[in-house]
Amino acid sequence: MSEVSRAEYCVIACAEAWRGNGEVLASPMGLIPSIGARLARLTFSPDLLLTDGEAMLVRPDGTPEGWLPYRQHLALVSSGRRHVMMGASQIDRFGNQNISCIGDWERPARQLLGVRGAPVNTLNNPTSYWVPRHSRRVFVEKVDMVCGVGYDRAAGARYHRIPCVVSDLGVFDFATPDHSMRLASLHPGVTVEQVTEATGFDLAVPYEVPPTREPTAEELRLIREVIDAAGGRVREVGS
Repeated sequence: MSEVSRAEYCVIACAEAWRGNGEVLASPMGLIPSIGARLARLTFSPDLLLTDGEAMLVRPDGTPEGWLPYRQHLALVSSGRRHVMMGASQIDRFGNQNISCIGDWERPARQLLGVRGAPVNTLNNPTSYWVPRHSRRVFVEKVDMVCGVGYDRAAGARYHRIPCVVSDLGVFDFATPDHSMRLASLHPGVTVEQVTEATGFDLAVPYEVPPTREPTAEELRLIREVIDAAGGRVREVGS
């Protein structure tokens, strides 16, 4: 196998978000999270449920394997049996996410997607995040508007949990006493200094930061030949 690309490390990191989830509905948003979810289903999370986003449960190749009526979809969403991986235009140290606007919400400098389903996602089921371009514009001290709810605002919501944030630089979690963001792993070739310089708040950094795990030969084969033979993953990350 040729050298592992940064995009492939990102795929592996996203796939790991669903490790051990069992029979839950994966809802990846974005190409690399989608490749990651399909890879997880084909390897270490065979019970993971994938959907076409409409009314069908699908296999990793996109062919139907079951019906997912809207009522059942809502039951999964509201009972913690769904694990979403969303994007973030802004995210802060406690995992509050913004996809709605930049600037004062009463008169924003830029209108984005809108709040959409972010509050319901974050309060009712585990929600991870994928950020393809790690920068101070995204990792901010305070989000301009809270869409996805972070640990400092969840108020004991039963199913609220943010398993991880994956960026093109590394993997982050909230395994700290106050549930503030922590650097969990670095993608190969990335330094701690690069991450802290690209982050707009004080990030918790362990004394030793492990590297993001290597893909196996079989995982690389699946990524390159089965799931993403067209190479779209590289266009999303840039390497």
